[in-house]
Amino acid sequence: MEAGRFSLQTETLLDRADRICEARGARLTDLRRQVLGLILETPGPAGAYELLDRLRPTRHSAAPPTVYRALDFLLEHGLIHRLERLSAFVGCVAHEHEDHAAQFLICVACKRVIELEDRGTADALAEAAGRAGFSVSRATVEAEGVCDACARAGSVPVGAERH
Repeated sequence: MEAGRFSLQTETLLDRADRICEARGARLTDLRRQVLGLILETPGPAGAYELLDRLRPTRHSAAPPTVYRALDFLLEHGLIHRLERLSAFVGCVAHEHEDHAAQFLICVACKRVIELEDRGTADALAEAAGRAGFSVSRATVEAEGVCDACARAGSVPVGAERH
């Protein structure tokens, strides 16, 4: 794919991200748009250095701070999620609310990530935190395991067997 050119689906999401930013008084610059587009076009989570490598053909002077500043902006505006376990990012433009309840299922075999938005899980966490005298302002839940496809294919790494 030619750098800077995205699928129609991704362009639609990027236009939505533009509107979201504009409504918040922020600006989705060309660089931020390109980084978000690269994340949205990546089939799985994208790491910062992977994004940097994909930026370099069109932005020769791109350096790690270039990517990290764009990622910080996208995180701040709820347009991506950071998966701490993988040190990588996934897009999140399709959601109506900036701070939705997100949970991620990460397959340890194929690295596929499934985003859930289970309000019950978020409520249970908030209730448990409240019993401990804590108020949750933001939470991202990451659960590791094996997806059905990998389990059926027998691609279960040692130690990752289902219980």
